[in-house]
Amino acid sequence: MEDYHVAEYRYENDHELGLFAIYDGHLGDSVASYLKANLFDNILKEPLFWSDPQEAIKNAYSSTNKYILENTKQLGPGGSTAVTAIVVDGTDMWIANIGDSRAVVCERGTASQLTVDHEPHTTNERKRIEKQGGFVSTFPGDVPRVNGQLAVARAFGDQSLKAHLSSEPDVKHIKINSSIEFVILASDGLWKVMKNQEAVDLVKSTKDPQTAAKRLTSKALGRMSKDDISCIVIRFRC
Repeated sequence: MEDYHVAEYRYENDHELGLFAIYDGHLGDSVASYLKANLFDNILKEPLFWSDPQEAIKNAYSSTNKYILENTKQLGPGGSTAVTAIVVDGTDMWIANIGDSRAVVCERGTASQLTVDHEPHTTNERKRIEKQGGFVSTFPGDVPRVNGQLAVARAFGDQSLKAHLSSEPDVKHIKINSSIEFVILASDGLWKVMKNQEAVDLVKSTKDPQTAAKRLTSKALGRMSKDDISCIVIRFRC
């Protein structure tokens, strides 16, 4: 396991913030560990956070990635995907991601994917990678990879691929209302063996979010998922 997660509450500027994240590391866990300790702090230190959260999140992702790449002697050559959620006063949620960790919302019992899986073979990602001088190959193996090495097109770190990877997150704002029941954040070890609606159906009757998360990870393990499995369930009371 090279995953790390964050699930905590803070009070900042008279606001209650719920901070949730899954960091799925590769080639070691140093980058994911660094993200766990620092990414949310970097986001909240952004001067624009309270006026323009989307821009603040993008700026913090970029500056954090720059720091990681400049400090590979300490952090190593590896990298990490990320999916983060910031819930402000229980009424607004900002979801961001790079890579293939995913956020799925349950709204009136129906699953909707909130994030984009940044896979190298998709048209937009392949075009960007090739424009930057890289290539996408299924050799070795049968999974599309950037320069035949990494199976995601966006990530933190990865010094050897930095010219061909992006650290720009997709960011989405969700207004929390009575129709929003819960959100699942999970690394790809869950989503490789479970569809979005199936995951929602499995836990929608489970009121305790920690129990729900454990149920999802256990089901993925039972299906012999061969990748890291980390999961957080955020349940709302509206």
